[in-house]
Amino acid sequence: MATNLALDDKLLEEARVIGNKSTKKAVVTEALEEYIQRRKQMRILELFHGVDFDPDYDYKSQRKRQ
Repeated sequence: MATNLALDDKLLEEARVIGNKSTKKAVVTEALEEYIQRRKQMRILELFHGVDFDPDYDYKSQRKRQ
């Protein structure tokens, strides 16, 4: 899919060099992948704020055979 974007050439070139990429497309693709992964991680962290944990729960006791 062809897309035209107005990107900062200096910023894109710096990202290309730092990321050791050979093309602008590779830089943008990797940036989008990292952006998506980061957002997914943030959603997971938000989910843990809604989970109640019992500080007295002894998970090791569940491992013992009876």
